[in-house]
Amino acid sequence: MDGTTADPGDGAGAYAEECRVAVRAAEDAGALLRARVQGAFRVDTKGAHGDVVTELDLLAEELLTRRLAERFPADRILAEEGGGRPGAPGARRTWLVDPLDGSNNVVIGLPAYVVGIALCVDDEPVLGVVHDPVAGRTWRAVHGAGAYGPAGRLRTPRRPAAAARPVIGWTQGHGLAPGDPVAKALKDGLESGARRVLQLWAPLLTWSLLACGLIDGFVGYRAEEIDLPAGVLLATEAGVEVRALDGGPFVPRIGRPDTDRGYVAARPEVLPYLLGLVAGAAPG
Repeated sequence: MDGTTADPGDGAGAYAEECRVAVRAAEDAGALLRARVQGAFRVDTKGAHGDVVTELDLLAEELLTRRLAERFPADRILAEEGGGRPGAPGARRTWLVDPLDGSNNVVIGLPAYVVGIALCVDDEPVLGVVHDPVAGRTWRAVHGAGAYGPAGRLRTPRRPAAAARPVIGWTQGHGLAPGDPVAKALKDGLESGARRVLQLWAPLLTWSLLACGLIDGFVGYRAEEIDLPAGVLLATEAGVEVRALDGGPFVPRIGRPDTDRGYVAARPEVLPYLLGLVAGAAPG
C-alpha cells in the first residue's frame, strides 16, 4: 500500500506522533473495509431521510476509536456512528472519526469511499488524515505544516482561469428536507455555470480531489460536521481558499450550527467565479 511519505510523521511538527497513529489507524481500517466490502454485510437506515449505516461502518469505527483511545486516553473522540469516547474532564483535544465516508456508495457497489480522521484543539482543526482504500492512497495535513499525499507535498497547481467552465463538487447535509429550496437553488445555479457538478456522496474524497488539483472547486450547504475539519485542512494546506457562502471568512471550528457550515472552496483563480455563481443563485 502506498504511504504518504517514508514516515507519516515527517513534516508534522509537534503533531508527528498523532499523525503516525492516525495514518496507521486509517490505513488499517481501510484494509478491513477493502477485505469485507465485496462480501455480505448488514445495512440499516438511520435518521429521518433514508441515510444508511452498514456493519462495515461500525467495525471500522470500533478499530479507529480503540486505537486513538489507547494512545491518547485523555482526548475526546466524536465518531460518525456514535462510538466515541468522552475523554478526560475539560479535554481540549477532540478527534473526529468518519470510518466510512461513502456508505451509500458501498451499499450500491460503487467503489468510492474513504476513511477520515481529524484532530481539533480548542475546536480548531490541527490534523487531518484521509485514506482511500480502493486506490491505496493516503493524504494528510497539519496546520501550518502543509499537506502530503503519496507523491509528497501537495501544492494546488496555479494556472490561469480557463475559458472552459470549472468542474466542481457539491455536498449538502443529510438532515435537509427533500426539495430544500436553498439547496435546490444553489445546485441549479452551479449546474448552469459549471462544466460538471460532482456529487460523490463522500465529501472527504471530494476534498482530496480538490487538494490534488483534480477538480476546480467544492461547494457545500449545511455540510456534515464529522468530515469537515479534515477536508478543509487538507485543502487549505495544499493552497485552496475557502470562504463562506456569502464570500466572507469561513470558520472550520467544530461545535457550530449547520447553518454555519456552508462554504465555497476553490483554487484562488477560480474562487471569484464560484462566489459569483453562488451569489447569483442563493435565494434572497
